[in-house]
Amino acid sequence: MARSASLTASTTGLRLLLGFVAAFLATLTFHQIGLELLHIVRLTQAVAYNTRPVPPFGVPQVVSLAFWGGLWGIVFVLVEPWLARCPGGYWVGAIVFGAIVPTLVAWFVVLPLKGLPMGFGFHFPGILVGPIVNGLWGLGTGIFLGVMTGWRHRTA
Repeated sequence: MARSASLTASTTGLRLLLGFVAAFLATLTFHQIGLELLHIVRLTQAVAYNTRPVPPFGVPQVVSLAFWGGLWGIVFVLVEPWLARCPGGYWVGAIVFGAIVPTLVAWFVVLPLKGLPMGFGFHFPGILVGPIVNGLWGLGTGIFLGVMTGWRHRTA
């Protein structure tokens, strides 16, 4: 009984909205700061806070990225009950989810849809960028979501 109540409480409309907001903010902070650090150490040519307009609406790339990050935040909330079961606990689960799931979707779905090679051709060290910045996004999403919800449902 407690398990189903916990699952229901974790996926309410408000919690899903907070997941979107948390992930949007995590994209603008954790993800973009991580990207900038990787740019500084020359692991990527990509720069943080890119304001180049992107189709179809011409919004700045960083805003588009944050929006998609926010949508991933809804998925994050939906899988959150299982994150604490990850070896190492919730925080490791949040990082691993971010590092793996959005990265694989980007590599194998988004890039081919844009006419680009899967995983950008899987060249080293470039293959490290997605998992690192998206892992940071997962950590940031968990932190922002925790702050906004009073750290409920958290285990170390």
